[in-house]
Amino acid sequence: MSNKIKIGISVGDINGIGLEVILKALSEESIYEHFTPIVYGHTKIASYHRKALGMGDFTFNVINSASLANPKKANMINCWEEDVKIDLGAINETGGKYALLSLEKATADLVSGEIDALVTAPINKHNIQSDTFKFPGHTEYLQEKSGSNDVLMFLISENLRIGVVTAHIPVKDIAASITKEKIVNKLMLINQSLKKDFWIEKPKIAVLGLNPHAGDNGLLGKEEEEIIMPAIQQAFDKGVICFGPYSADGFFGKGSYKQFDAVLAMYHDQGLIPFKTMAFNTGVNYTAGLKFVRTSPDHGTGYDIAGKNLASPTSFIEALFAALHIIKSRREQEELLRNQLRGGGKLVETAFDLKDDAN
Repeated sequence: MSNKIKIGISVGDINGIGLEVILKALSEESIYEHFTPIVYGHTKIASYHRKALGMGDFTFNVINSASLANPKKANMINCWEEDVKIDLGAINETGGKYALLSLEKATADLVSGEIDALVTAPINKHNIQSDTFKFPGHTEYLQEKSGSNDVLMFLISENLRIGVVTAHIPVKDIAASITKEKIVNKLMLINQSLKKDFWIEKPKIAVLGLNPHAGDNGLLGKEEEEIIMPAIQQAFDKGVICFGPYSADGFFGKGSYKQFDAVLAMYHDQGLIPFKTMAFNTGVNYTAGLKFVRTSPDHGTGYDIAGKNLASPTSFIEALFAALHIIKSRREQEELLRNQLRGGGKLVETAFDLKDDAN
């Protein structure tokens, strides 16, 4: 039996570009040197997309259980039996139904330990809604399955990492949703993730303001003085090296983000607009705070280009390798902790000196 890391892949909306980027990514033979991919979908659906892309020589190894995966091939677990009509580019009930079946099976295997990590292809947050999925997106669904008290939507790339305090909520609800406790919790999650998942010994985190010019000393809003600054101080007192609040426009415009290991934005677009401007097609969405590892590409379903062989697999490949590196990082730290306990208390911090290429 192979000890190679197993990465599960949910197919997302079958009418979008999910399967296109999956097939393109898995056609890179070099990835099989690093991990074993297991796709949760159906071979007939994959064949339809494969033919549309002209990838006639690509095949899946069909298995009934993740434990039977071939470490040298792309593996497929069929998650349904019936024939399914694909309508590329269409937003319909079919796309959501089978995206959910794929996600449910992959998540069940992730929770049970059959796979080591999960990479999710894009879903449509509307057509996936059902009696068993009443969530704003993947993040909230996986938080419930993990049993985690809090999670962080963490966008990561080679040069930039951005977390958000509030994620998939209407803009009109943002200010009322931001509390000191929530900011402190997100800062703690970022700090923990940077240490545990990215091997940064003493991470430095920037915190953005909510209002224009970070409130301009209360002239443009009181949230900075009454909520954000006290939260930064409380997190700092807990050992998190964090600073701010910074005015978002100037912070990114002057390149100040380069001085920090991560940035905490107050809401979705405040963080994702600069991130996607600088790292589109190379960035990864990582859900920090889960009891397992989940990543995804930083793009959506791409209905407008579905079936046209235009989708880039770069972000999906980055998501696969981000999951791989995070799993390896966690395992190495667990091993170092075991060695510490066996060796009578050698400082865990020495682990960071041994890891200079974790990212």
